[in-house]
Amino acid sequence: MIKQLNHIGIAVKNLDESIAVFQKLFANENIHRETVTEQKVEVASFKVGNIIIELTSPITQDSPIAGFLEKRGEGIHHLAFESDDVQSDLNRLSQNSVKLINDTPQPGAHDMLIAFLHPKSTNGVLIEICQHKV
Repeated sequence: MIKQLNHIGIAVKNLDESIAVFQKLFANENIHRETVTEQKVEVASFKVGNIIIELTSPITQDSPIAGFLEKRGEGIHHLAFESDDVQSDLNRLSQNSVKLINDTPQPGAHDMLIAFLHPKSTNGVLIEICQHKV
């Protein structure tokens, strides 16, 4: 079951420059940074209250984030909602005619399993469902 908003993903071209911008904005030096090879991205995350702001930059030209940046430029990429069982949520949503990008959860940042819903099914908003690995 989907429980709460976990993070907001922001697509950026230059991760180091973007970190500097958001550090000033949030007056926050506590940054989590990691590469997620399976997703072809590098992320830097700030915790703001109970929400994570996740800056995401491509590490390859064929990364989905690289395609997003090429088409739309920098900006909000997705909203991620935490689930206690991503696969059950994917099954339920698929049965309710929600178009899925991922049929099964994939490895993601912060040691989570993730899956995306197609924005055509969610009013143009890319939605990620994520779950802490058990």
